[in-house]
Amino acid sequence: MSKLYSTGQFLCRTFLRLFFRVKVIGKENIPENEGVLLCCNHIHELDPPFLGAFIKRQTRFMAKSELFEAPILKSLLPKLGAFPIRRGMSDRQALRTGLKLLSEGELIGVFPEGTRSKSGKLGEGLAGVGFFALRSNAYIVPSAIIGNYKLFSQITLVYGKPIDMDKLREEKVSAEEATNKIMAGIQKLLDEYDK
Repeated sequence: MSKLYSTGQFLCRTFLRLFFRVKVIGKENIPENEGVLLCCNHIHELDPPFLGAFIKRQTRFMAKSELFEAPILKSLLPKLGAFPIRRGMSDRQALRTGLKLLSEGELIGVFPEGTRSKSGKLGEGLAGVGFFALRSNAYIVPSAIIGNYKLFSQITLVYGKPIDMDKLREEKVSAEEATNKIMAGIQKLLDEYDK
């Protein structure tokens, strides 16, 4: 983990704890040294820092390529370990980069819906996350952010148990089917903890 990332992680934790009542569940479900695909619902711009702020590993995020064109972000994001993906099309370079990082034991954070949910409800997942799940040997960890980011309200972050993808890999199911299984895992967390 780079010094810049650990400093950013500390600042994010501090900010989140100051302005929200943060509850984190299931950190033990994230393997410490293996490749992990951390799959989460997406409700707010603060989701990426929240998803990675409370675990002891660096989370590498796929971020929309437009962010890498912004003046400050284009130099900052790569230093934080993020890499670009072009939305709405097959981005082979992003897929290759993601698979390489997973094979090297990195943790990649993804929001399978591809964009924030305006309703707060879980939307459809894109096939790319299923591709990563099937083509890598990474642990697939569903996660859920529950709350609305109103000042001083409770925001809950749940890391679920890894989803067993071995059978799906053996059966050579489609990326869409794998994505559906992952989305069902996220929905299960939302149903269980959004009380």
